[in-house]
Amino acid sequence: MNLNKVMLIGNVTRDPEVRTTPTGQNVATIGIATNRRWKNQSGQQQDQVEYHTVVAWRRLAEIVGQYLKKGSKVYIEGRLQTRSWDDQSGVKRYRTEIIAENMIMLDRPGAGAAAPSSKNAPAAAEGAQPEPAGSGEPEINVEDIPF
Repeated sequence: MNLNKVMLIGNVTRDPEVRTTPTGQNVATIGIATNRRWKNQSGQQQDQVEYHTVVAWRRLAEIVGQYLKKGSKVYIEGRLQTRSWDDQSGVKRYRTEIIAENMIMLDRPGAGAAAPSSKNAPAAAEGAQPEPAGSGEPEINVEDIPF
């Protein structure tokens, strides 16, 4: 059995770039930044940022383009895919991207990123699920999770 699964929680680093392929399929590309925080041997806090390129297709691409913007907090689930091409000088280039299969917007409506307040909104389609407004549950800071 093989498994190719990626799960990220991070912030969008630039507004989505949405385009349509010659065959009519929508595709959106976004950058996501994730942080890793730890303490070194002397007890000083260390931070490391990783930048990821995420590609969404079809209806999910439309949702990404409509509801995400720079700074949005988002959960992305998908798979890794590496593309290769020859650049203008004939050198083979590679790029590894995350192909999004599911997205959950983690911003609360009105708190920075535009997010629908109804489960019947378009963002609820194709696996994209907004957090319901006024859920009454305490907010959990991702940095406080011990794993």
